[in-house]
Amino acid sequence: MQTRAARLIPVLVALVAAVATALGTPGRATAAPSLTEVTGFGTNPGALRMFRYDPADLPSGAPVVVALHGCTQNAGYAADSGWTALADRWHFSVVVPQQTSSNNLSGCFDWFQSGDIRRGDGEAASIAQMVDRQLADVHGDPARVYVTGLSAGGGMTAVMAATYPEKFRAAGIVAGLPYDCSDAAGGPYPCMYGWARQTPAQWGDRVRGARPGYTGPWPALTVFQGSADTTVNPANMTDLVRQWTNVQGADQSADVSDTVAGHPHRVYRDPAGRSVVETYAVTGMGHGQPVDPATGCGRAAPYVLDVHLCAAYRLGLGWGLDQPLG
Repeated sequence: MQTRAARLIPVLVALVAAVATALGTPGRATAAPSLTEVTGFGTNPGALRMFRYDPADLPSGAPVVVALHGCTQNAGYAADSGWTALADRWHFSVVVPQQTSSNNLSGCFDWFQSGDIRRGDGEAASIAQMVDRQLADVHGDPARVYVTGLSAGGGMTAVMAATYPEKFRAAGIVAGLPYDCSDAAGGPYPCMYGWARQTPAQWGDRVRGARPGYTGPWPALTVFQGSADTTVNPANMTDLVRQWTNVQGADQSADVSDTVAGHPHRVYRDPAGRSVVETYAVTGMGHGQPVDPATGCGRAAPYVLDVHLCAAYRLGLGWGLDQPLG
């Protein structure tokens, strides 16, 4: 049987080179000192590491947020993006999976590897096991678990929403990709460039095929995408809307079209009037996580961009994380 390292395909090396060329090669961030590593959280078929952040005053029944870093990053993403500070303010815990170099040379979650994006397999299964461990350890609320991520972490966020929809109430994708996009486009590069050609129904079928027979609610989706992103083409946000409105039974016409902090904002509702897909097109932003350090939300770092709009804060508000437990 091949090792996970041996399964690294040649295009991965090219993918790493492309990201480094497009964005510059940053130094790796160090994990925030306040994060705690957790071992023995399950069989861990994806060979990932688990970190978490539990505020000192974390109450029983608190929500859980899973935060997935991008390429060349690590668990320090949780602090850079603003999630740990929000956890202190709003009293929820944060699970922070971390990729290993033996899986992926650039630290990307393997959103394009078939062995890592199927229910019960690889990295997707490891992240699901982390959720179960966190809920058990902190007595978290299983009905208020959320998943979000940047870039490759955004691609893996779509994987988790598709393969384990019963575990997540909502998902937030930042500069990420639709579920099964690599297969749809014929490889990770064409996917990133926005070359997949799928109808909304074809996109939706890929999600439904990830969890055959599932009849429960699907996670609501929020997407942030920079209009000047040359690494993950903004067409991917359009495809995410097509995919998840179809899954949710909504049409392709936005029910709300306005601006937030001067950036275009859209909301799509299902036939029952529920907001099921939401988008923020961040004008002029390149490839990265939007933060707003002036308001205490996040801090500028490689691929973490100060654009006076904080994705973590907007997600937290939308998910009701600012509301007291009760």
